Amino acid sequence: MVESSRHALYNVFLTHCQAFKSGIISHIYVANNILFRYSKCYPGDLNLACKLFDEMPHKDTVTWNTMISGYVESGNLGAAWEFLKSMKRRGFQADGYTFGSILKGVAHACRHDLGKQVHSLIVKIGYEQSVYAGSALLDMYAKCERVEDAYDVFQGMPVRNFVSWNALIDGFVQVGDRDTAFWLLDCMQKEGVRVEDGTFAPLLTLLDGDKFYKLTMQLHCKIVKHGLEFYNALCNATLTAYSECGLLEDAKRVFDGAVGTRDLVTWNSMLVAYLVHDKDEDAFNLFLEMQGFGFEPDIYTYTCVISACFAAAHKNYGKSFHALVIKRGLEESVTICNALITMYLKLNNKSMEAALNLFHSMKSKDRVSWNSILTGFSQMGFSEDALKLFGHMRSSAEEIDDYAYSAVLRSCSDLAILQLGQQIHLLTVKTGFDSNDFVASSLIFMYSKCGIIEDAWKCFEDTTKESSITWNSIMFAYAQHGQGDVALDLFSIMREREVKLDHVTFVAVLTACSHVGLVEQGRCFLKSMESDYGIPPRMEHYACAVDLFGRAGYLEEAKALIDSMPFQPSAMVLKTLLGACRACGNIELAAQVASQLLEVEPEEHCTYVILSNMYGHLKRWDDKASVTRLMRERKVKKVPGWSWIEVKNEVHAFKAEDRSHPYSEDVYQILGELMEEMKRLHSLASSDSLMHDVNHMYPRSDLSY
Repeated sequence: MVESSRHALYNVFLTHCQAFKSGIISHIYVANNILFRYSKCYPGDLNLACKLFDEMPHKDTVTWNTMISGYVESGNLGAAWEFLKSMKRRGFQADGYTFGSILKGVAHACRHDLGKQVHSLIVKIGYEQSVYAGSALLDMYAKCERVEDAYDVFQGMPVRNFVSWNALIDGFVQVGDRDTAFWLLDCMQKEGVRVEDGTFAPLLTLLDGDKFYKLTMQLHCKIVKHGLEFYNALCNATLTAYSECGLLEDAKRVFDGAVGTRDLVTWNSMLVAYLVHDKDEDAFNLFLEMQGFGFEPDIYTYTCVISACFAAAHKNYGKSFHALVIKRGLEESVTICNALITMYLKLNNKSMEAALNLFHSMKSKDRVSWNSILTGFSQMGFSEDALKLFGHMRSSAEEIDDYAYSAVLRSCSDLAILQLGQQIHLLTVKTGFDSNDFVASSLIFMYSKCGIIEDAWKCFEDTTKESSITWNSIMFAYAQHGQGDVALDLFSIMREREVKLDHVTFVAVLTACSHVGLVEQGRCFLKSMESDYGIPPRMEHYACAVDLFGRAGYLEEAKALIDSMPFQPSAMVLKTLLGACRACGNIELAAQVASQLLEVEPEEHCTYVILSNMYGHLKRWDDKASVTRLMRERKVKKVPGWSWIEVKNEVHAFKAEDRSHPYSEDVYQILGELMEEMKRLHSLASSDSLMHDVNHMYPRSDLSY
């Protein structure tokens, strides 16, 4: 591309020299022609064109239009606008081409305020009847999402061709007005206007759900009827529409039928369709197949396939793709690096180092790069690292968005750092992100984890309450504070207000039932989720139900529920059941569950510790020794639990029997005093309970003697 531009520039320069030498450069036609060719050589660099423009003794409207068009094409609307103003001041009359060029720049920059000024000028000089100017105006308003203004222009046009119709339809597609867009298609066909690929392609992007599959097929039939099915843009849009409607087989048929007309977008569209429908192996095979057909994967291709490699079964694929990216010289692509970072973070905690190395090796980073690492730290429990990274992110002048605030607030929640959480709350207010549903949800969670349910409620009160995101968070907050009844009341209000429920809503509801022991109500919610609300139970719902039954001592029902699940139990479900077995003291069932867990997660130390402690409690020392020996053989180490407290904006961390803190002696002295006070209060409570029982058995009159 660079070489061809240099060659073109050399040819224009030769022509310019010859014209100058022969003296014909003063002819306005010749000068305009050279000026036009200069403006096309290096888009974005119009220095030579400007120099020639300044040297031209004679200029006409074409001369000015060439400069305006050149600056618009280079993306410099400001310079183009200044040329338009100079053109008017010098007494040159703008024409349809002038308006077409400047309106194109206005549309690209979405500056409808400037577009209105151009519209006024068009009316003022009597160009409103021009089809060219009218189409440019319509397109400008449509691209600026001012569809009502676009429709008014359209109505006033004396002649409307397929370009005008397509621009108007595309405008209503951009604002998501499906009904009007399809109504315009019907009107267009009734008026006998020719439809083409630009008519149907935007409409297909609106068909993105199961309920639109019939409409997708109808539109596909129209495309075939008009002989347009082999146009690349339409083929790709049809394929994607079928995939979005859940019709993968139909998408594959469109792909197979486009053997002679496939481009890279077609292959990428089919690749994405497989990934959306969880057909990862088919996507990986297609990745190899496309190269066999001579199509070189681009950045979008690599980003898509890498995003599918986070499952444990595909972790080797992810590393292979990383090697392939380096081999193809794409390791400096920020988009691909971001996908690789996310892939490594999703694999497991051990891949965090690989993600960090990649992050630090990036020559340029964008907001997604920072947010990916920040979210990874937060989700994997590296909360202190997340807080440090957030500080670096702020000092790097990178713009902080809702993802960053949500991640760092989660870390504040995990560490229960109230003062820092409050400071970040102030930052969200200052930047206007406190009204964002995800940030508000994180604030609710942070205040709840720090024990201040009142402030969590205030954050909820400040939201629009239109999304389930904040409702779910406040229900979780009250459930975890032992106020499950309040959480269930909120669920009832949520239904009354017709807030759309989601699967997280029912996790909150089942958690609330579990925390207050509403076994029957929780059982009913689990059974009615799919039938009454159209939300099939997921793994996390079964885990909540197991916890509900386990807390109530219904271990057999919890075990039966797991056996009846439509999928294999995850480690999360098995851990919940193991915890219930520990609470109920059922060592036989605990041993069975632990055996299953150790197959799924042989390196998870918690399973060994729980089983060992249960054997120790029952004085089954041989079994306890067997568990300890198994840990030693598998090189599994017990990770000590930590506690922490924030004092004067400083976090102090402790583990069991820790003496490393400089004030450890004072800490243990206070702990001893607290333990004595607890014993005293327990003794008083026991005495009061005994007196209550005595008073209940013997009336006070009988004791007065």
